[in-house]
Amino acid sequence: MKKFAALTAAGLVLAACGSGPSGAAQVQQDPSAPFEVWTRSTEATAEVYTELFADFERKTGVKVDYKPVFNDFDKQIQQRAATKDLPDVVITDTGSLGVFTQQGLVGELDRGSVAGNADIVDRAWNNAKAADGKYYAVPFSTQAMVTLIRKDWRERLGKPVPRTWAELADLASAFTTDDPDGNGQADTYGMLVPGTTDRGYLAWWASNYLWQGGGDILEQDGDKFSVAVDSDRTVESVQWLRGLFCDSKVVVPGALTLGTNDAHPFFESGKAGVYLTGPYMFGRFDKSLGKDKYEVVAAPRGPAGATVLGEGENIYLMAGSPRVADQTKLAEFLIGADAQQAGMKGDPQPVVRLPVNKNVDVEKVYDDPRWTAVADAYQDDARPFPNVPNFQPFRQQTSETLNSIFATCGTDVKGELGELAESLEQELRSQGVAR
Repeated sequence: MKKFAALTAAGLVLAACGSGPSGAAQVQQDPSAPFEVWTRSTEATAEVYTELFADFERKTGVKVDYKPVFNDFDKQIQQRAATKDLPDVVITDTGSLGVFTQQGLVGELDRGSVAGNADIVDRAWNNAKAADGKYYAVPFSTQAMVTLIRKDWRERLGKPVPRTWAELADLASAFTTDDPDGNGQADTYGMLVPGTTDRGYLAWWASNYLWQGGGDILEQDGDKFSVAVDSDRTVESVQWLRGLFCDSKVVVPGALTLGTNDAHPFFESGKAGVYLTGPYMFGRFDKSLGKDKYEVVAAPRGPAGATVLGEGENIYLMAGSPRVADQTKLAEFLIGADAQQAGMKGDPQPVVRLPVNKNVDVEKVYDDPRWTAVADAYQDDARPFPNVPNFQPFRQQTSETLNSIFATCGTDVKGELGELAESLEQELRSQGVAR
């Protein structure tokens, strides 16, 4: 069993004994120990990772004990932390950075010690930087949220590509009421929303519209933050979103309990016509729905613009590994141009969406204008969540409040967001970053 410092009485907080030379000094190294790698993956993406790790073994001789996990990923990580036996490497979204650093599940990383680090774009490195300005992971992939629309439905109804919120709402209404598939049944809806509160996902989706409306969850001033979730612009944005659920009723039924895996079939089976999601869905929908049936459009502009969420995935070198040298070796392999391109060519879904390696040409590898549009959106309009020490509590509480507002319809939006603001202010103070 891997060794690392005892859990403190405060909870799952481990002494930083993970990645790099300091980790090697504290944990007895054992090159014969299993080298365990986890990814947050569906079956489709697990196949791509399996090929990548097989190539890594061929080139380095290091065998990877690979475990793809999708359901209860975070819970399983915490269970392994509690038994003091973390995987050696974890590849998951940038949203895990705060939790992992706060709990000491990863150690500080010397960016300069990673071979090939200069080939990684600075913006991607920012995804691996915690609130203290230090690095705790290696970036692997980036992406921006995009809007998918049933092109055949839109053209059948004679509607334009939506460029504004008003046009988006009008199109969603038409998809709901005007029989866009022509089957004579009232069985279609305008918008698909994965509205589950699991991992705070509803806030993940809604944040795009909050920003487009000029609202926010938090506002940053230097290294301090204040709550913005009860601002006038946020209230107005949430009221507009609630109208989609409660007034025009253009959102698919049961949306507020849908996770992403359960949501995707609504779009590909012809039940919903607008889906704000990640570009990793292109491959699946090309096969299940047909590339000619849907289109990728720039985010329709709200009152404040077309901002979308831009995040990605990191390679986390977990604390307590007896294979520190191989942790770094795998990270260096995965950020190399060959592995990045192989990850982009994954079928049906890439595990590298936009490459972090500046030597990889998005247009050349994908040869698909939709991916060029994603790259443009990431460059011009994407932003991450605020860099507080741990954003997860803010995302979770915001998700739960929004879920309640959209579910009950008659709720006082300003009042509910005001109560949420008080709770988020307390969280800012507890994390020591309140302005």
